[in-house]
Amino acid sequence: MKNSKKNFNLVVSNIMDYNTQRKQLKLPEYGRAIQKMVDYCLQVEDKDERTKVAKTIINLMGITNPQIRDSVNFKHKLWDHLAIMSDFKLDINWEFEIPDEKIINKTPGRLEYSENDIYFRHYGKFSRNFIEKIKTIDNVEEKKYLIELLANNMKRMYIIWKKEYISDDIIFNEIKKMSKDSIEIPENLVLKEYKDILSNQPNNNNNLKKKTKDNRQKDYRPKDYRPK
Repeated sequence: MKNSKKNFNLVVSNIMDYNTQRKQLKLPEYGRAIQKMVDYCLQVEDKDERTKVAKTIINLMGITNPQIRDSVNFKHKLWDHLAIMSDFKLDINWEFEIPDEKIINKTPGRLEYSENDIYFRHYGKFSRNFIEKIKTIDNVEEKKYLIELLANNMKRMYIIWKKEYISDDIIFNEIKKMSKDSIEIPENLVLKEYKDILSNQPNNNNNLKKKTKDNRQKDYRPKDYRPK
């Protein structure tokens, strides 16, 4: 009875063998079968025999992960991967110099993100940089032209982003806020109308219709074609 129960538990444990309960794979793209071959290679006592087994594993790795063949020096990469899968413990006659374990296992540094404070994100970083550029302009007429160009561009971006109308005064106030009141809006400045701003936007649907219409008008019949 005890033996039957022991055999039953053994069968159940084999059936319920989940990947989550197994040893974590170093390179999952090669699968557990290749990892088991690498583990077996580590146990081979003779160095020359280990090297033969390793070369066989390399060939199987190339078949298991064929997309790596499209990369430059793919053979070198396969040997590097073999070293990683063996925890750099495999003592064989390597065809290539294996990578440094410390470099491979080094924790990457923190990715630095831009900390620029954009007051109105829908205007983008371009508008803020444009404002900084306007601050450096001394010529009155040139400065007025650039302010008008900036304001019209901000109005266009607002309409595209919010899908609603915005008055010129709001745009002017937001330029002042973004520039911290260092830019004076010229008197009697009037921005483009809603329809004029949107007219500069490409209409992909109209372009598609025109292209389809042009294709329909083309006659693809042979030149010597004659209707019966």
